[in-house]
Amino acid sequence: MNSAIFDLDGTLIDSMKVWEKIDADFLAKRGLSVPPDYFGAISALGFRETANYTIKRFGLRDSAEDLTREWNDMAYHEYARNIRLKPYAREYLTKLKSMKVKLAVATSSPSVLCNAALSNNGIAGYFDVIQTADSADSSSAEIYDKRSPRVFLQAADKLSVQPERCAVFEDILRAVRSAKAAGMTVYAVYDESSKEDWEEIKREADGFLYDFKDAPLIGM
Repeated sequence: MNSAIFDLDGTLIDSMKVWEKIDADFLAKRGLSVPPDYFGAISALGFRETANYTIKRFGLRDSAEDLTREWNDMAYHEYARNIRLKPYAREYLTKLKSMKVKLAVATSSPSVLCNAALSNNGIAGYFDVIQTADSADSSSAEIYDKRSPRVFLQAADKLSVQPERCAVFEDILRAVRSAKAAGMTVYAVYDESSKEDWEEIKREADGFLYDFKDAPLIGM
């Protein structure tokens, strides 16, 4: 393998608790509470798909554009200033870069948040490709989520590498399955938000890690 594709939220950065708070605050403003299954239902969706799902589920009158704009505004401060990398992520990326491994981010988050988090943590320049929900090919932007291998195949294409030469790092079950379906080697990264699926995630991934200190040197 000579390339690696990283998810952002819950994999490279410790952001899931921020989203739990945003979800709670967003729905509370509308007199609603967060259902137990809501986070799991949206975890593999892109921003627009999440907005459409939320509007339909709660019967909201907001447009998808209104919701995504509100979520971005609520999250930006945290991404630009407070959200940090997972343990040893920086050291691992630095090592891979020194080994000439091609690196990509493939995230369902929008570019404004992804770029803010990467810049805030000083790693934006590490990546050869940064693929976000709103930078995907226009033909697939409306369905950009990780229930499909397409996300990972697009990232590999932009890296100019074959799928079988890619390692993928992901924290949610559906994304692990999609990356495997793309023909890639998949390493699961533990995140508290996916703890209920962790045993199944470990079974389906090619390897797993609790922090990047234990991550494989894939360029060797």
